[in-house]
Amino acid sequence: MEVAVAAPFKTRAQDRLGEGEFVVALSLEREWFSPDQAKRLVDVAVGRGLLASEDGDLVPQFDPAEVTVPEGFAPDESVLREQSTFESALDAIVAAGVEKQRAVAAINERQRALAITIEAAAVLYAREQGAAVGRLAADVREELAAEAGERGGDTAESCDVDDSGAA
Repeated sequence: MEVAVAAPFKTRAQDRLGEGEFVVALSLEREWFSPDQAKRLVDVAVGRGLLASEDGDLVPQFDPAEVTVPEGFAPDESVLREQSTFESALDAIVAAGVEKQRAVAAINERQRALAITIEAAAVLYAREQGAAVGRLAADVREELAAEAGERGGDTAESCDVDDSGAA
């Protein structure tokens, strides 16, 4: 992923690029991705902290000059797949020793019973099982707060999902 993100900055010898420039560099110039896939790469890279959006430009959060783009390199489309909060929580639950089918059923039940998002239900269940999901809890809290703000309702601060990973 880092090589794919670094390439446009290295090619143009710039430390910031407009999103359009970045997409053109990956899709038309390098022919690594379609324009839609290149836009998806931006989203995934921002989500992983490799890129930041500043004043409408994309700014790498690492030094692209330190990244080597091998001759003939072409990234695999798997770099476009970002694991969802639900998938990450489920992986943590399974790693904590809970059978996957049982975990999914319990998460679904919590979602129905509490009328919350699947992500929030997954994080709650993961915490109940002793899985370390502090970062995921913080992500869910931010998502809930953003949704509440858009609806003009209460914020998610009253939610009992903390980011310490402790129950």
